[in-house]
This record gives sequence, C-alpha cells and structure tokens, in this order.
Amino acid sequence: MTPDDERFLRRAIELAAEARTGGNPPFGSLLVGPDGAVLAEDHNTSVTDGDITAHPELKLARWAGRELAPATAAATTMYTSCQPCGMCTGAIERSFLGRVVFALSTEQLADLKPPTTGPGVRLEGPALPEEARVPVTGYYI
Repeated sequence: MTPDDERFLRRAIELAAEARTGGNPPFGSLLVGPDGAVLAEDHNTSVTDGDITAHPELKLARWAGRELAPATAAATTMYTSCQPCGMCTGAIERSFLGRVVFALSTEQLADLKPPTTGPGVRLEGPALPEEARVPVTGYYI
C-alpha cells in the first residue's frame, strides 16, 4: 500500500460519507489513470435514483468501458470504500480495469449490517444447453 493508495482510498471513503449524507447507502469509488490523475468518481445513488444497480463501482466500470481504450483501462486503478459486490465485480472485469483497491472487505461490511432476510435466489440449469449454444457458438472467436 503506497501513500497514493491511502490518499485515494480516503477519497473513496469521503465519497461514501457524501452518499450517506444524501440518503444513500455509504459507498464511494474513483478511477485513477496510469498517470495518477483522477479520471472519474462517484458514490452510491441507489435510493435517490430508485435504481438498485446504482453502485459507484458499476457506474465507473460502465464509464470506463465507454470512455477508455482497453490498454488505458488495464493501467487504471479503481479505489473503492468497500469490496465490490458480485454485480460490480463482473462489470469491472468486463471493462478491463487492471486493479481494484478497497478499504473494507465484504466480511468486514457484513459485520456492520443486519443479516439478509430475503429467501435468496434459486438458480436452475443448465437447461437446453445444445439449443442455447447455437447463437453463442463462434461469437467469441
């Protein structure tokens, strides 16, 4: 962990505090380019936007996917107040960001939250794999 890493993590934590002050869950993130310049920053707006996907990590990954060349994205670091959730991790991977540095782990966050009370999602499959592979075959070549 470098002094710059600590400085950028502190900014992510400030963004998390701004989110909370605005009535949203307390999460904040920023993207730093290969030259050390802040490229973009955001905070959670899931409550005020009425959008359960309005996580800062997802918003920044989408921005990077639109605005950055893959080589630049690969040299970019995302700093975030908490470890990205599965949804955000998938978007980060697809945007080709090279590094993520987080301040609070998923396990540490879980200790600060009440337990999830929902029934969870039941996944079923694979089903019809031979039919489903037809539109996919050859796409990634």
